[in-house]
Amino acid sequence: MTPWDAEHESIAETPDLAALAALLADRTRATICMALLDGGAWTAGELAEYAAVAPSTTTEHLNLLVAGGLLAEERRGRRRYVRLAGPGTAEALENLAGLAPYRPVPIRSLAEAHQRRALHHARTCYDHIAGALGVAIAEAMTERGLLASDYGPVLTCAGADWLAGVGIPDAGPSDAHRAHVRTCLDWTVRRHHLSGAVGAALCRHALEREWIVKTPATRILTVTEVGRQAFRKHLDLDEDVLSPSTAPLAPRA
Repeated sequence: MTPWDAEHESIAETPDLAALAALLADRTRATICMALLDGGAWTAGELAEYAAVAPSTTTEHLNLLVAGGLLAEERRGRRRYVRLAGPGTAEALENLAGLAPYRPVPIRSLAEAHQRRALHHARTCYDHIAGALGVAIAEAMTERGLLASDYGPVLTCAGADWLAGVGIPDAGPSDAHRAHVRTCLDWTVRRHHLSGAVGAALCRHALEREWIVKTPATRILTVTEVGRQAFRKHLDLDEDVLSPSTAPLAPRA
């Protein structure tokens, strides 16, 4: 057996999970990433105001997040915008949020309580529907045989026919840039909602047909009357999942 020659030692690569965890270990950086789950592009000033930190501090955080690959930046004239690096980053963040322990946050007004309930009920997770509504859609599709699980979630033949019947274009599983069907662990109820290319197509269709409308400058989605009829017709969703809960907000275990 040939003895190991240190002079010819090669360097292998391994995922540096600790480096990624360090990026998200700072609460301001985590807050910035969660804000960007709306799928939009934000300026440093907008994120500074949202996170309630100084613009110079925000810029330092953004530089770290861009260098770490979680955010992508673009220039529009003299302005710098940042967004999440892609749908995979969004899904990873939502899954991490679903695993994270809950942290109590003060609610200082009735309006803030209403906004929190609305966020829990229905919101965008990058480009697909999350919250209680998103979970209900995924579970209804599974119960009706439109989704199945083998080694992971898949769209069944019945599901492909259902998409066509509703009028939702299906890109098919051949798109190498995006998983066809995926699920995210939803941090609201800690069950899974639909993501991937199919989840994005469903969300896009629902917005275009005004089944749901997005509240400006937030991730909140509201189901319209047209949407109530559509979700009842196509997925037989119960009325109690089509509106935010009126129950008092309480700490979770």
